[in-house]
Amino acid sequence: MGNRVISLLVIALVMCYGLSKAVGYRDEDWGKQREDPDQEQEEQEHEAMMGDEDWFLLGNSKQVVKTKAGEMRVVKSVGGRIVDKPMHIGFITMEPQSLFVPQYMDSSLILFVRSGEAKVGLIYKDELGERRLRAGDVYRIPAGSAFYLVNTGEGQRLHIICSVDTSESLGMGTLQSFYIGGGYNPASVLAGFDQEILESAFNVTSTELSDFLSRQKDGPIVYVTDSPHPPSLWSKFLELKEPDRLQKMKRMVGYTEEPEHHEDEQIQAWSWRKLLNSVFKRRDDDPDAFKGKGKSHDAYNLFKRSADFKNDYGWSKALDESDYSPLKDSGIGVFLVNLSAGSMMAPHVNPIATEYGVVLRGSGTIQIVFPNGTSAMNTKVQEGDVFWVPRYFPFCQIASRTGPFEFFGFTTSARKNRPQFLVGASSVLRELRGPELAAAFGVNEDRLSRIVHAQRESVILPSVQASTPYTGHEREETPEEEAGRRTTPYKEDERRRRQDEREKPAEEDERRQPRYREDERQQSPQERQRRQPPYGEGDVISQRLPKVIRSLGNEMVMGFD
Repeated sequence: MGNRVISLLVIALVMCYGLSKAVGYRDEDWGKQREDPDQEQEEQEHEAMMGDEDWFLLGNSKQVVKTKAGEMRVVKSVGGRIVDKPMHIGFITMEPQSLFVPQYMDSSLILFVRSGEAKVGLIYKDELGERRLRAGDVYRIPAGSAFYLVNTGEGQRLHIICSVDTSESLGMGTLQSFYIGGGYNPASVLAGFDQEILESAFNVTSTELSDFLSRQKDGPIVYVTDSPHPPSLWSKFLELKEPDRLQKMKRMVGYTEEPEHHEDEQIQAWSWRKLLNSVFKRRDDDPDAFKGKGKSHDAYNLFKRSADFKNDYGWSKALDESDYSPLKDSGIGVFLVNLSAGSMMAPHVNPIATEYGVVLRGSGTIQIVFPNGTSAMNTKVQEGDVFWVPRYFPFCQIASRTGPFEFFGFTTSARKNRPQFLVGASSVLRELRGPELAAAFGVNEDRLSRIVHAQRESVILPSVQASTPYTGHEREETPEEEAGRRTTPYKEDERRRRQDEREKPAEEDERRQPRYREDERQQSPQERQRRQPPYGEGDVISQRLPKVIRSLGNEMVMGFD
């Protein structure tokens, strides 16, 4: 009996061990299987970055709206762990006197009016807010908020660049719109309800309701004035007389004067009535139609903003939450940069955000560097191109020599951006100069100082031909001198060279003068005669003379020998 019990215990132990090994194997295998997708994704992202420089040049564009009156296309961002916040870039083009019909979206938009004029209506805190937008204006439309957009420019197309923040999106596509007004194209969200429900809600007959929800066929962007184009539902509505138009709007929003309605319902009904009334009212009926109305936030004009940095080679502007509070809700910043021909934005790092840029005019080159010091991108870009720079990655922008290079963009942080410049008068290298940095480069401190102080400009740097070579004798500028130099205009490189020559200490000129005279004594009279400049060109030699003599004019120069 005792042996049987022992045998049963041994068998039980063996079975438990086998079961635990089997479960453990499955757990390990499941764990490996669970980790493999992440590892595979990392490998795919790494291969994509290392193998294709154009990975940082966004070219995956999708047309989300296309009608005779305008279009909207969206350039999709790349995915992956390296992207700290998903963001697409949208482009809206509208013909004169056209309307982007009332709708709401599953993504927040930051609008930037590149050219033209517009009126935007937005339901904000249960009230309609209207704002007139001009070129350079920045305006935010929150996700889920009903809005419309009208091109009010006389004979001018409207061009808008916008960020598409997909952090709140449903993931049903690049961008999902929910059209409030519509018919066959686009379909209104109202059309999805049962016929009886809508008849009761609108308090209209079935025939009238069917006609109302089937008239629109022109798409999401339509003309709203008389034109050679086929009339739309909206333009036909405008032709109604004032009393008929008012009654039509009341039926559209289900408005009633019964006092039994709940307060929230009354506010909502009045809000929709104000929205539709704003869309359909003609400008000549209301001279104040484009003045700001309602509680909606105002726009911010980036073109009128003073440059945050400016020198002879370009300027830059940055807009953050401290300048425009609506940006705080989206967590997105805005920037605008203009580089003169041949200049560059010094190599730098953005430590808090990823940048998305759009070339507005001109052409140039974008260079991005991997963390291991190899080139990630060295690509020429031109007007209309969209590029992005991951957070922490060093990069710079270089303008072509054919003209200015201007680009606009968004950052994935609304906080004040403090880029870390790697080269220039305000670079981190100057702040870190010392034995530690010298040891890191394997040079002595004198040579390190010579290198990091060679560039006298900061942030936006000149081309190689326009920059002044470092001779090793210049002293470091004080902040006041540097600020004064930034604001002094130089109209040509030759004038800059002469100005730098005059700023050198007089003792340096005195040291150079004996060598110059010694060279003159070694020349034969015939050689000196050949080197003598003709009248009117004494400035060539006067640049090489001491400051005191040079100031006396050509007579002293001619009698120098």
